[in-house]
Order: sequence, then structure tokens, then C-alpha cells
Amino acid sequence: MIDDIQNNIRSQPGLGKSMAKWSALGAVVAIPVPVVGPIFGALAGAAYAYSKRNKRV
Repeated sequence: MIDDIQNNIRSQPGLGKSMAKWSALGAVVAIPVPVVGPIFGALAGAAYAYSKRNKRV
């Protein structure tokens, strides 16, 4: 499963950039939640970008 995700990111150059952008936004939005908020926010942002990868094609 992780290999499939890594292969998808490598084959679609803009996907990694989009995931980084949404991860940063998720982390910033989740700052008010103590300790683990930014971590889960970043994961949620990256998951969102990864889930919408096929909609841009």
C-alpha cells in the first residue's frame, strides 16, 4: 500500500507539491489543538490532496 502511494507521487509530479501545500494548510489550521493538532492537520491535508489527485486529470 505504501509502495503504491509512493509510486503515484513519483508518477505525478504536481501531486507531491499539492500534498505539501495542503499539509502546511492543515497544520496551520490545527495549531490551536494542543500537541498533536498540527500533526493530524498535516496528515489530513496530505490525505485530502492525495484523494483528489484523479479529479484534476
